[in-house]
Amino acid sequence: MNRKSITSLVLSIFLSLVSYSGAVAAERHRILVTTDIGGTDADDNQSMAHLLMYNDLFDIEALVSTPSFGSGSKSEILRMIDVYEKDYPRLSSRAPGLLSPDSLRSLCSQGADSMAPYCGFSTPTDGSTAIVEAARRQDSRPLYVLVWGALEDVAQALHDAPDIMSKIRVYWIGGPNKKWGANAYCYIAENFPDLWMIENNASYRGFISDAKRDDRFNKLYYDRTISGAGALGEDFKSYYDGNVKMGDTPSLLYMMNGDSSRPDAESWGGQFERITHSPRTVFTYMTTTRDTVPVYSIAEFRFKGIAGVVPIGAVAFKMTIDGQSWDGVYLGGWEYAVRYAPKAPGTFEYRLSAPLIPAMDGLRGSIVVSPQWPGEKLKDSYALGGNWWSDSSDKSLFRDKWQGAATVEKWREDVLSDWAERWNWLKD
Repeated sequence: MNRKSITSLVLSIFLSLVSYSGAVAAERHRILVTTDIGGTDADDNQSMAHLLMYNDLFDIEALVSTPSFGSGSKSEILRMIDVYEKDYPRLSSRAPGLLSPDSLRSLCSQGADSMAPYCGFSTPTDGSTAIVEAARRQDSRPLYVLVWGALEDVAQALHDAPDIMSKIRVYWIGGPNKKWGANAYCYIAENFPDLWMIENNASYRGFISDAKRDDRFNKLYYDRTISGAGALGEDFKSYYDGNVKMGDTPSLLYMMNGDSSRPDAESWGGQFERITHSPRTVFTYMTTTRDTVPVYSIAEFRFKGIAGVVPIGAVAFKMTIDGQSWDGVYLGGWEYAVRYAPKAPGTFEYRLSAPLIPAMDGLRGSIVVSPQWPGEKLKDSYALGGNWWSDSSDKSLFRDKWQGAATVEKWREDVLSDWAERWNWLKD
């Protein structure tokens, strides 16, 4: 056989292995996952089941409970590991590299149990300490921090150990998590603009199933693929009646198939573009429908009121918008502030509740949220470095109003087909 034939044969074998394995990345990555599992959104449980079933592909440094809309719970991570333990014998017989339940338990830690104050950080937690320790561990590989909730523990870790910025790469599922964790986000964007960051505010939505579609990758996926597949399969039915949501999973998919050093390249976890600024608008008046901010941006409202009604930094009022409330704080002097990051375009009304500050109490306003992120650079925008990435602005890659969602949706059937093989291990 001549050299050309040998080369062709080797290439064919390699490509067939890549096609077959699908979920095997070229490099074994170090990952740390922060999750708001146990809070109000059960899709983290679905994503955790997926992670546990594929944990043999990674070097997992830690599993950290973190907040978002509701507190995350280390105990819920441990409960999911208990479920995994029941299926571990069968799973590990097919994938011997899967971590034992006890090994996984040793990686769990409790992070913040509430959102960061206006300054963006609070006090160290076991979770933020785990991030620092993992980042400082001697290893030539970067630490990928996959954030399924708010950025609270990442912000705390960066505050406590600024040196880790160059050692970590963050893939964050933003959107609603940004809405709830705006203060931690602002702290990071302002103080660590050179952080390597994928800010996925909408692309992740390409993975969420359409429960109205009767096919094996949507409404029928549970019945045809997961039903009868061990304890993990039975547990999966408890979340959204088995419909696949898993909005956090694209962060892990990014590590499973694609070039993790190239956010701009195609991957199972999406394709992103570099952004040079994070839009922020500071309003010093009650806004109206004449005022517009980009979706996912930081809208900061500052108001004048009575000086000294509460200590500086303390909660002094609430702003209710779109049926939910945010704490506003006293900045000192006569100034009060609250931050909001809209998760979707539209027109929204808001109301202030400030019993201690009569001049502010009951004030009402409106704000228009435009559909394009990040849009033009605004006067108060955060300037970002060369490694901050976000959803593609290509209009052809929108799905409905969700920017970049097509870059994840494109691979969804491949991902679910690959996962089906592992579910089948629990049916043998």
